[in-house]
This record gives sequence, C-alpha cells and structure tokens, in this order.
Amino acid sequence: MNRRLAVLAAGLLLATVAACGSTDDNTAAPAASGSAAAAFPVSIEHKFGSTTIEKKPERIVTVGWNDQDFVLALGEVPVSTREWFTEYPTYPWVAAKLGGKTLPTFSAEINYEAIIKQKPDLILAIYETINKETYEKLSQIAPTVIQSKSYADEMTPWDVQTLTTGKAIGKPAEAQALVDKVNAKIDAAKKANPQFAGKVLVEDYGPEKGQHWLVPANDPRRALFDALGFAAQTESADVSEERLDLLDRDVLFINGATKTDMLKSAVFSRLKVVKEDRTLYTSFSTPLAGALSYSGPDALLYALDILVPQLKNATDGDPATAVADPMPFS
Repeated sequence: MNRRLAVLAAGLLLATVAACGSTDDNTAAPAASGSAAAAFPVSIEHKFGSTTIEKKPERIVTVGWNDQDFVLALGEVPVSTREWFTEYPTYPWVAAKLGGKTLPTFSAEINYEAIIKQKPDLILAIYETINKETYEKLSQIAPTVIQSKSYADEMTPWDVQTLTTGKAIGKPAEAQALVDKVNAKIDAAKKANPQFAGKVLVEDYGPEKGQHWLVPANDPRRALFDALGFAAQTESADVSEERLDLLDRDVLFINGATKTDMLKSAVFSRLKVVKEDRTLYTSFSTPLAGALSYSGPDALLYALDILVPQLKNATDGDPATAVADPMPFS
C-alpha cells in the first residue's frame, strides 16, 4: 500500500523560477463576492513556509494523489494530473464535471519534465508526502501549494483541503459552499441514524490478495465514516491472516475486494461481524471505492447516497435486515 513512489529526474535543472517562497501571511482575506480577481494576490501557509499566488491560475497541475478531485469539484479542469485510479475520469461525479473534456495525466510518479511541458501557473501537491527537495523543484516550475504543517503527511482533512484549494484557485466562497453542503448531508444522516455514534467501524483496505491494511482514524480514505460518528479501531497498518480477529468489531467495510473473494478465507468467514451480516464490500473497480479514496466533496456526496442505507442496515440490531453490497447506482 506504499504510495510514495520514487522521484524522477533527480538533479533536473529547472529553468523558470516562479514567485513562490516565504512571504508575509497577513494577507487580507479575499472578499466573499465570488470574484476571482478580488481573491488575488493570496498567500497560503504550509509546512515549508508559504506560497504566494499573484493572479488567478489558468493552468493547474495536480501532483497530489487526489488533488484533482477538489479542483474539479470547484469547476476547474487541471491541464495535467497525477495518475492513480485509471477509471477516475469515468466516475459519475467526475464525468459530470468534465463535460466530455479529457483529463490528462502525466504518470504515477512525479515527472518534472512532463509537468514543465504543461507550463502550469499553479501546482497543487496537498495529498502527497512532499519533502523539501521535491517542494523546491516544483516551486521552480510554478507556485506550489502543499499541506499545512498542522497535519501529518497525507492526512489533511477533506474540508481543509477543499478550502485550501478554493483559496488557491480564487474560489473561496464556492469552496465554503461545498463544505457546507457535504456537512449538511452528513448531519442529516447522523440525525436519522443516531446508532452510528461510537460504533467501531473497521475499514480493511485492499485485501484482495490476503493482505489486510486497516485504515486508521483521520485517514482521508475513511473520512466519511469518521464524520458519520463511527469510531475507528486502535490498530492500523498491516494485519496478517492470523490476526483477523482485529476486524471483528461492530461494522466491517471491505474496500477493495468482493464478498465472494473474501469468503474464500475460512478464517474470515468465521468472524462474527461477517456471520451476522454486518459487513459491507466493494471492489476497487467500483466508483464507490474511488469516491472513498479521492474523498473530494462531490465524491463524498456520491458515497453518502450509496453507503448510508447499508450502514443503517448493518447497525439496526436486527439480524433479519439484509446488508446489500453498496454498489453504485445511477
């Protein structure tokens, strides 16, 4: 599950130095008028200082694994993106924003030469483990926004990432509106399902080949479950088949394997949470798996519609209530 891939073109000489570096962060907040012009210049603090964006970016490149999902939610199409799930452009919430346009990708690795060719005026690399050397190389190409020092690498909450992206591209009001929309839907689901609160939901990520990786609390890939009030298991990272008892809690969500595949394991099949039908399954080929992995605001809205009914069935305390596979629907 290690997504931290090797950096290409070490020692590459970058020709263009953009206006990016340590600046005064006392920049006045942009007016909430929806005017992109009024939002600039803007400074954004991050773990290596701050980045100043002088004017509304027209050519955005996303380097973080999921940064494109937040840009698209705000109505902008990046000129190039980091490749992750190859099915991404076909996901319903993505296709709706693309409107028939293509979404170019450079590679699954950080390819500096490919990024330079796109002539970006903004690089977003929030959902990635960016070291100082990588940040400086990217900053020589264009102003680069990375994660805040307030969060660990690849642990920026979805709402913070939405607001940061909105600020960077000149759409702070639209970003706040998206955060409010998602939170309102989450609040409605929690109100309708008070039984969610405190129940331990384990998310087993990518177990299709017998490898079990338990997603910890506050990881963006389980942001929706945390927001709905579920607690996370205390254990995280890799779990062997011999310790599948760690999956046996109130609710189990299998992200990245089908029910048929999982039930081939006799140990898994004997878990109480499995036998009592409190387990949900989705394979990585579904938009639902992509929605939870990318976790932008539109993705979360999509996932809420699919997951909440089945989470309700899994937590109603009635063994007769069937839990269906939360597959995508139109």
